[in-house]
Amino acid sequence: MTATWEKIDTNLVSLSVEVEAERVNEALDKAFKKVVQKVNVPGFRKGKVPRAMFEKRFGVESLYQDAVDILLQEVYPQAIEETGIIPVDRPDIDVQQFAKGQSFKFTAKVTVKPEVKLGEYKGIEVPAAEAAVSEEEIGEELNRLQQRHAELNVVDEGTVENGDIAVIDFDGYVDGVAFEGGKSERYSLEIGSGSFIPGFEDQVIGMGTGDFKDVEVTFPESYHADNLAGKAAVFKVKLHEIKRKSLPALDDEFAKDVSEFDTLAEFKQDLEGKLKERKVKEAEGAREAAVVEKAAEAAEVVIPEAMIGTETDYMLKDFENRLRMQGMNLELYFQFSGQNEAMLREQMKGDAEKRVRNNLVLEAIAKAENIAVSDEEVSAELETLAKAYNRPAEELREIFTRNGNLDNLKDDIAVRNTVKFLLENSKEAVNA
Repeated sequence: MTATWEKIDTNLVSLSVEVEAERVNEALDKAFKKVVQKVNVPGFRKGKVPRAMFEKRFGVESLYQDAVDILLQEVYPQAIEETGIIPVDRPDIDVQQFAKGQSFKFTAKVTVKPEVKLGEYKGIEVPAAEAAVSEEEIGEELNRLQQRHAELNVVDEGTVENGDIAVIDFDGYVDGVAFEGGKSERYSLEIGSGSFIPGFEDQVIGMGTGDFKDVEVTFPESYHADNLAGKAAVFKVKLHEIKRKSLPALDDEFAKDVSEFDTLAEFKQDLEGKLKERKVKEAEGAREAAVVEKAAEAAEVVIPEAMIGTETDYMLKDFENRLRMQGMNLELYFQFSGQNEAMLREQMKGDAEKRVRNNLVLEAIAKAENIAVSDEEVSAELETLAKAYNRPAEELREIFTRNGNLDNLKDDIAVRNTVKFLLENSKEAVNA
């Protein structure tokens, strides 16, 4: 087999491959063994038709497509390895010659990983790693804890206020006709959560227990259901019950209930330490993000749409997994948010492109600076994962190797090493 390539456009190459006639004949043999299992010829059981009779009856050409598919699965990866190009998308293959006793010739237009022209990446200014914690921040954290440990009490008298839980029945109509998904009974709606159609929750404020009300709203133009997008709707609402949060007092008893400390003063001191630790991590994360982003901005690279699409696929799958961990799925999310998959993908596209650019630039910097990953670093990473998953490190190494993911693990370590290199060669921004 011979394989050559030439660049025909930015990130696009033409790969030319010629395969020996012997391999073509071998592929035809494999194709016959596959196809003969499916044909019916009077006087022969399936799979027992002689090759000569098969070719006389159906023609050797009937095997060509299967033989081409078999050969491409074998020789395309070999041609990629031989030429050293790195595809990032499926190839566009054009078969130029295929026949029994002849060589197999094809060309493939291949979108490849882009070249990166690095800009200045040393001496980048990054924000200072400040981690001071203010009294206001401690107060906000205490308030969140109060909200988390609040009691819900039924309000016997009075009306719905912002922050209350309104237990309601609702029945929605568009142009006087009930629509699917617009009805529910004894639904607990937190007023001010923004989980319903804009304007709905505001109109529930002021209702009293037992009240009925027509709530008039307009679905957003971007609503996921086309039959409702932009339409005016009327919801007939009945209020069954009002529940209101009762916040616990911030005192020593509260500290005992939510922590291992006996006094509020001790708890606040511990809280300050934890907030400071969190802010240190956040500050370091901000410094890493800043140095990578600036290095990426200084570089020149044209990113293929295929790479952006692949990264968007990954982000969408990751988002769906996180929704599942919260007891939700994409379908429910689309209902609540008024979005659809196309809108969500478009929303993610910018971040996907930035991620791809950052990774390409970091990879180029690692290559330029000879930033390698040692066996000791791989072993240390496997030990860390072993503790997290409570499995032997060597077992994880075997799994990573078997699944072909050991190189991905090395890539992750290389990225961290490169970011560390950038930070070590950065300078702290001076506040004006």
